[in-house]
Amino acid sequence: MRVALFATCVNDALYPSTAIATVRLLERLGVDVDFPPGQSCCGQPQYNTGYRRACEPLVRRTARAFAGYDHVVTPSGSCVATVRDAHPRIAARAGSELVREVAELTPRVYELTEFLTDVLGVEDVGAWFPHTVTYHPSCHGLRLLGLGERPRRLLRAVRGLELVELPGAEECCGFGGTFAVKNPAVSAAMAADKVRSALATGAEVLCGGDNSCLLHLDGTLRRQGAPLRPLHLAEILASTETEPWRAV
Repeated sequence: MRVALFATCVNDALYPSTAIATVRLLERLGVDVDFPPGQSCCGQPQYNTGYRRACEPLVRRTARAFAGYDHVVTPSGSCVATVRDAHPRIAARAGSELVREVAELTPRVYELTEFLTDVLGVEDVGAWFPHTVTYHPSCHGLRLLGLGERPRRLLRAVRGLELVELPGAEECCGFGGTFAVKNPAVSAAMAADKVRSALATGAEVLCGGDNSCLLHLDGTLRRQGAPLRPLHLAEILASTETEPWRAV
């Protein structure tokens, strides 16, 4: 099985440890992982802001960068949702060639937990993480991808991990990409509500599948001086007793 890692902009620029953890995890499970250097932004910020025609070169670049791989895996539900939902819409306006390229790509793109459970058929990935964890499901993964219980099932199988349910888990954290820029007061209030709920669990770690949301919540936690630590799900699943995960 030949798999391409779609690292995403946020991870490449701010959270390289998540991309590294994803590779480490997949390789431990016997997957041959490649990193196509031609990959770039999927166009999500531009699309969400209304610059849809400006997305066309990014959609074309994405389709061509990941051509030829059995699967494309990314630790970001929002980017997968963009490729599956937005790219066909953009391609439909651009012409038949791009429609064909996008149609060939979209069925092969998976969010990490989808790939683990649906393609590899595993829930126990051999992880060890002796901490109390609460899980925040990001909106794209929850609503557009329908990830459901996949992330929680993976977390429950981690040895040493105690999973504590997050009150109001399905409520948005307030990030929403450019929403946080255009509506900062509302965004900050939503983050404060989410952080309040997370702190009430008494967990040591706030886990999520999108670092953009965790970045947003981390800012609120830092401003409050709260002890809760945000951490991407991939980094928890990459951790083992013989090789405990250390973020780089």
